[in-house]
Amino acid sequence: MWTAVHVVDSYNRAKEIENKLIDEGFLVKVEVFTKEGDTLLYEILAPELEAEDVQLALLDLGII
Repeated sequence: MWTAVHVVDSYNRAKEIENKLIDEGFLVKVEVFTKEGDTLLYEILAPELEAEDVQLALLDLGII
């Protein structure tokens, strides 16, 4: 099962984060989460068993 580990409001930012996490060796994907007004929100998803490690990597990379 996939778990959301981060949400951003830019497709380019979502892809940038996805690529950084892939470079770190994680399996991740980006999907549209919801639309807020004129803005689309994108979620970064990771397998449930890796979600905590991915969140720690996001902290280490200075993303969150």
